[in-house]
Amino acid sequence: MRRETSASRRRHRKTGPALCQWGSAVLNRSLFSSASGEWGTPQAVFNALDAEFGPFDLDPCATVENAKCPRYYTQEDDGLLQPWYGRVFVNPPYGRAIGRWIQKCHAAVRQSAKLVVALLPSRTDTAWWHDYVMKADEIRFIRGRLSFTRDDGLRIRAPFPSAIVVWRPPC
Repeated sequence: MRRETSASRRRHRKTGPALCQWGSAVLNRSLFSSASGEWGTPQAVFNALDAEFGPFDLDPCATVENAKCPRYYTQEDDGLLQPWYGRVFVNPPYGRAIGRWIQKCHAAVRQSAKLVVALLPSRTDTAWWHDYVMKADEIRFIRGRLSFTRDDGLRIRAPFPSAIVVWRPPC
């Protein structure tokens, strides 16, 4: 096993305000932190899901700039506290609160939603994945990595795999 030296630690330190260098790769720190959980849904992904499962009625975790449905909740509305109804499309904030969003997806189809379809980071090692995603009706793993669009228009390739998860009401 190679021992890390102070010289190698210096090579991996921050090289700019939002960048870090690891080996020869320069990475955006916000991709790995919960500081920026907003990942705008790629339009082609939404269009395909809307064609198959929609039309969607509600996007409970949107911004004014990236809302995909006629009715949506912003961070100020707090979609976790609002009722979900109809066909719901969810691309939750990917930060520390994601487990609460996934719990709400699971609960919503047992209350008032007809269907919940979520675009999620494929984090199969997390408690929320095991507690709620594994109880979904469908899990579709997306091959490759998606490119997301921030509200400022910048496209960023995700450093994680993604999945589409579908919950339906119990029979």
